[in-house]
Amino acid sequence: MRKFTVLILGFTMSVVTAMGQKKSLDKVAAVVGNSIILESDIERQYDNYLMQGNQPNQAVKCEVLQQLLTQKLLAQQAVIDSVIVKDDEVDNEVDRRMRAYVQRAGGQEKLEGFLGKSVIQYKDEMRPDIRELLTAQRMQQKITEKISVTPQDVKNYYNAIPKDSLPSINKEVEIAQIVFNPKLSKEEKQIYREKAENLRERVKKGEDFGTLATLYSQDPGSAPAGGDLGFADRSTFVKEFAAMAFKLKAGDISPVFETDYGFHFLQVIERRGEQVHVRHILIVPEVTQASLARAKSKADSIYNVIKTMKVDFSSAASFYSDDNETKYNGGMMLNAEDVQTRSTYIPTDKLDPQIALIVDTMKVGSIAPAALFTAQNAKKSYKLLYLKSKTDAHTANLTQDYPKLKDAASEGKISKTVSGWFEKRRKETFINIDPEYQTCDQLKSWVITTAQIN
Repeated sequence: MRKFTVLILGFTMSVVTAMGQKKSLDKVAAVVGNSIILESDIERQYDNYLMQGNQPNQAVKCEVLQQLLTQKLLAQQAVIDSVIVKDDEVDNEVDRRMRAYVQRAGGQEKLEGFLGKSVIQYKDEMRPDIRELLTAQRMQQKITEKISVTPQDVKNYYNAIPKDSLPSINKEVEIAQIVFNPKLSKEEKQIYREKAENLRERVKKGEDFGTLATLYSQDPGSAPAGGDLGFADRSTFVKEFAAMAFKLKAGDISPVFETDYGFHFLQVIERRGEQVHVRHILIVPEVTQASLARAKSKADSIYNVIKTMKVDFSSAASFYSDDNETKYNGGMMLNAEDVQTRSTYIPTDKLDPQIALIVDTMKVGSIAPAALFTAQNAKKSYKLLYLKSKTDAHTANLTQDYPKLKDAASEGKISKTVSGWFEKRRKETFINIDPEYQTCDQLKSWVITTAQIN
């Protein structure tokens, strides 16, 4: 694991203080160069840790302070190296986090009650922290951007691992799929379009858009925030939504339009260059038994075509699959935990249980008949599955596991580079840590640096 990388990219969050409790914490916990870290900074991070459902653990505060120390060092170096984060990037991250906070609190009103201030005020308070975090992340990326791993590096990494310490690789499979989503007819959709049209008319007649979105919108991410999606660029939205959002003026309300998610209408709140701030209401059509039957019939038909060798599975996936994530890859499913390498090898213990149950009875090279699947969001679809390969559990080796070993070698190289950078910067920077935190295991190297400088 990358010690510093995990801390900088994973742990930092600008947080809502615990249910709006007032705290008069102004003690200086640490000094890093020309920056200070207050006790209140640490307490806000710890409050967020507790709000996520974790058990009280004072040792976490040591991790928080270590993260803040590393963040300050990176941000200060970023100033020297002219690493810049744009205002739009900061605004996007603030908006993204605020939407999450609103959803967690159960609505904007409740959040403002917890905070004892408006969302707008809290956003203004968040901005400096978010800017520093993004700047630190950008600086860390610059430190590691030129790192590369050669085949010899991978071989050296593998040979350096004691033979009795080589990792065990779980049983893995390669699976392709063709997905058939149930599609409603125009007549079946009409009731949902009319519902969206009726809500739009209510807005046009003066009812509050945000209230109606909270009550009726079926977008779980934005409904608690009154349908507010914050500032975003075109790439954030599906093409139909982006086309509508970017052709309207501030204050305009769109007609009802359809995307893969359902029927929407939106209101533009503000335009800012290549970004737009909108809110919307989404009505999601419900699948009918008739549409499921049509999907099943189509899946059975394609299964028969493939079985009679009239078309191969990969081509059929490209032509017929409704899953955009796999159809252009011949239907091949990717390991969700190995996104960077786009590996098609998936550990069987990480498979969707519904898929694992079917694959367990399949032979390599076989295709399973159409089966009904229910996703976590309750959406149903029929799928054809093809088992391309199956690898038994084994000890890691260069022949079978080169991509994994290459990734591990890269991680090690990055970790060494980042650790070396921090070690050098700690020795060059004045750092003073309050005695309360000098006993933290994570901070012992920082404390030694302090003693050396003094």
